[in-house]
Amino acid sequence: MSPDGHGSYPAVKEIKLKSGLIMTYRDMGVGPVVIFLHGSGPGASGHSNFKLNYPIIAEEGYRTIVPDMIGFGGSSKPSDIHYVLDFFRDTLLEFFSALGIDRCTLVGNSLGGAIAIATTLKRPELVEKLVLMAPGGVESRWAYFRMPAMRKMVSGFIGSGFDREGLGRLLSLLLFDPKHATDELIDERLEVLKTQPKEVLSTMRVQDMSEDLPSLMCPILGFWGVDDEFNPVSGAMKIVSACPNARMTLFAKCGHWVMVEYTDAFNRAVLDFLAE
Repeated sequence: MSPDGHGSYPAVKEIKLKSGLIMTYRDMGVGPVVIFLHGSGPGASGHSNFKLNYPIIAEEGYRTIVPDMIGFGGSSKPSDIHYVLDFFRDTLLEFFSALGIDRCTLVGNSLGGAIAIATTLKRPELVEKLVLMAPGGVESRWAYFRMPAMRKMVSGFIGSGFDREGLGRLLSLLLFDPKHATDELIDERLEVLKTQPKEVLSTMRVQDMSEDLPSLMCPILGFWGVDDEFNPVSGAMKIVSACPNARMTLFAKCGHWVMVEYTDAFNRAVLDFLAE
């Protein structure tokens, strides 16, 4: 059931890109388009990241689209490519073209935030507003790899991989309160993890886009948990200092998933921002 108890989640759809790759996605509601871009990690998918958020936004008069990026969810997971930021950006633009999307708001968490920033820098006319939750791409690669949870995720996935217990421990690292790492979430991500090649993380590269942040002219709403062990909270100040139309909300006792640990506050703030 959707978060408010009315009806079911939308069925998974799929679309073939010009490159021949398949992207799966969920599509709900009618109105201005809001695209939700998930983060990376073992077993990640758009729905598992945003199932508490996108139905609420859709019910308030928006078309919410939640894709699985290549390498994640139900989308194609080739092992013979490099999962670099430009690849994610370009396949997202292919996805937009295939669906006929010419204007939208991008909502991105972690890797999804980096993809949202890169897409806006490349095609600013497509993006009306940005919502960023602890986005990647605003620090050096080594700044991220100094974060304790990031090291554990990468070494575990590339090394021996994760069984169900190990995946549960990893998901707990994303959160200040591990109660949000539910059995349902673990099982959902474990199914995706079974089909993910190690190249998804071993070849992943996200460049530091700090110098380009002043070019982001659209309104930006940002969120960051001060207890985030994946992306340093210093990135919040970088964004508000560099971007002329940015605001940032910090949450105490919150990890990497603001939209999960502070669901109601996040949903209300996003709806207010969209309505402005």
